[in-house]
Amino acid sequence: MANKKKVQRHLTLTDRIYIEQELVRGSSFTEIGKALGKDPSTISKEVKLHYEIREASPYIYRCNNCANYSTCDIQHMCGRKSCGRLCKHCYTFNHNSVCPSAAMINCTVPFKPPYVCNACDSRNICHLEKHVYHAKKAQAEYEEKLVSSRVGINLTPSELEKLDAMISPLIKRGQPLSHIFAVHADDIPVCRRTLYNYLDQRVFEARNIDLHRRVRYKKRRSRNKPIDNNHRQIYRNKRTYKDFEFYMERHPDASVVELDTVKGTRAAGKCLMTLLFRSCNFMIIILLQRCTQECVTNAINTLCNTISLRLFRKYFEVILTDNGPEFKNPWDIEKDKDGKHRCYVFYCDPYASNQKGKLEKNHEYIRYVIPHGKSMQNYTQEDIDKLASHINSTARDSLNGTTPFALANLLLDKRIPILTRQFEVSPDDVMLKPELLKK
Repeated sequence: MANKKKVQRHLTLTDRIYIEQELVRGSSFTEIGKALGKDPSTISKEVKLHYEIREASPYIYRCNNCANYSTCDIQHMCGRKSCGRLCKHCYTFNHNSVCPSAAMINCTVPFKPPYVCNACDSRNICHLEKHVYHAKKAQAEYEEKLVSSRVGINLTPSELEKLDAMISPLIKRGQPLSHIFAVHADDIPVCRRTLYNYLDQRVFEARNIDLHRRVRYKKRRSRNKPIDNNHRQIYRNKRTYKDFEFYMERHPDASVVELDTVKGTRAAGKCLMTLLFRSCNFMIIILLQRCTQECVTNAINTLCNTISLRLFRKYFEVILTDNGPEFKNPWDIEKDKDGKHRCYVFYCDPYASNQKGKLEKNHEYIRYVIPHGKSMQNYTQEDIDKLASHINSTARDSLNGTTPFALANLLLDKRIPILTRQFEVSPDDVMLKPELLKK
């Protein structure tokens, strides 16, 4: 049976406490390393890197550093009887004379393994320079180095300038970092977290304000009135979310499309109807003259006629939407003008937008270009097709770095993007800023 490769990890505080205890017992680096599953050289480097240096006693010039100090009876070497043998001149009298019985101690422990004085019995009375290993202090130095090693910019000025020239123009076009990394992963020498740190440090021409997701959401208001989940209306009969789940259990391969609308202002006027294929996140956006049941039905009828009834039945088999008043006529959506069945309509639970979360998430890309409160009266369907093309050409983390367009070419009929007048945009040309639809 092959030996498993040993995984080398950093020493922990527990490991360092064990090292300190074993050094006091006089254990060798080999014994300590064997107990911790580390190479002896790792223990040696740890001790030499983190031992504490205690300087020699300031009174080392006195006789107390002499091996004969306890038995010596020589006094008055300086000629002054009041000094006694502890006079600082005793050892260096006239800079020439020395004590005839001087036997100064020279310790070699700090210069050979274990390089520290933890196991020395004379450590508390020795007046020489001492090396002592302390586990907690070693751990603190290690943690400080982990932080300091990540401070600053680990790029040369030329590399940083090159990275800025590539990243900043794309960010200013409104491209999210997920899209930028998906397209230029091989050209970016740092990870995404580091790139966010560089933006925080303002080393790029682009700033945090140019990133859509760096702003915070508003705090949600609490509801004063309890929600009556049991309240049911006629249009929801056999079309609830539970009915949707039951249908999907029986038809797991059914194509699901999420349906919703996006409004510009509260005033009546143009709005957007969005349809998103769950399988690939490909989104179709249709400009409505008004947010009414009639306009929704007419738009779906037009879409059905454009891509053909056969394709509509196949790829729009199930439509999941919310309880907006514009969708409360499921009978005209499920059947065409000739009364032929073409799809099934189901409704999410009230106040449960997460049940069609993919579409709600995709609406963020629309808001990058058309912010809340901006009127849509001046837009044409051609403008909206352009917006949809840029959104569907944006790479997503949720799609493993690919784009909805690329997945649609694999999972949908290739005629659907063409018939809905969408075109794939080059990755570096993707723009998700209001400037996209400025005239």
